[in-house]
Amino acid sequence: MPKDRLNVFVTRRLPEPVEKRLSQLFDVQLRTDDVAMTQEELATAMKTADVLVPTITDTIDAGLIGQAGPQLKLIANYGAGVDNIDVATARERGVLVSNTPGVLTEDTADMAMGLILAITRRIPEGLAAMQTDKWQGWSPTALLGGRIGGRRLGILGMGRIGRAVAQRASAFGMQVHYHNRRRLRREIEDELQATYWESLDQMVARMDVISINCPHTPSTFHLMNARRLKLMKPSAVIVNTSRGEVIDENALARMLRDGAIAGAGLDVYEKGTKVHPRLREMSNVVLLPHMGSATNESRIEMGEKVIINIKTFQDGHRPPDQVVPSMM
Repeated sequence: MPKDRLNVFVTRRLPEPVEKRLSQLFDVQLRTDDVAMTQEELATAMKTADVLVPTITDTIDAGLIGQAGPQLKLIANYGAGVDNIDVATARERGVLVSNTPGVLTEDTADMAMGLILAITRRIPEGLAAMQTDKWQGWSPTALLGGRIGGRRLGILGMGRIGRAVAQRASAFGMQVHYHNRRRLRREIEDELQATYWESLDQMVARMDVISINCPHTPSTFHLMNARRLKLMKPSAVIVNTSRGEVIDENALARMLRDGAIAGAGLDVYEKGTKVHPRLREMSNVVLLPHMGSATNESRIEMGEKVIINIKTFQDGHRPPDQVVPSMM
């Protein structure tokens, strides 16, 4: 049975209301600076903590879990994904893993639409012209983009976020299409006015915009590889607010450079913070620093879910957002 007041270690700075509530409920160790911990620092923390609260910047692999003290019984991830945690090894060691699903849906969908608009209407190029004082006044042919109304949007991954993107795209007058591991129920398709494609290749070849909204798993790694990217129309654009590993970034950079794809809007990257250098040089690429969930509302809601998971565990029950290997 978990003890009355757990020793909780938090690896990054969290919103002030979340840290305050954690301090009220647990013996919590908070960070004073907001930088990622080294593996050595994480190993030291896991030797004494009952509960570890990592973020996506912390890699909790099998080696690290093997160094944990016997008192560590819960890894309460501050994030919806658990790519950073070896869930199977944690389970073998009797350590539960939880996450914070569902709270990022609306904000991430907003960002996907923002990237679609930014790249099709060339917003960053206009902003750069204004900030560098290069605007020479209105011109009938300057910075011509494209209207998104009537365009075909292909959503890769129709989970909560994919559906939220579909709702927004429909409101903008886009035609919604999707590919998913499982087809949605007919009533959901009708509600979203979405057309299902069993073949991802066929969908990709016919879309004007591709939105990546699927998780990173072994089966989705480089799902948009060089062969599949080549199927896209030269006038099409691709946006990714999900996981960078889904796109072969080197192939994407090469095709954007060659004009085989019209543009890209990315909020996530294949190698984390190491963005492909060619992507930084192109005017037809919009790059954001993983801002999909960067709202006060979502970050506080994430913290609230972490607290609920820890408190439920402390009370001797299964955390409501427990992750098991079969879910991944």
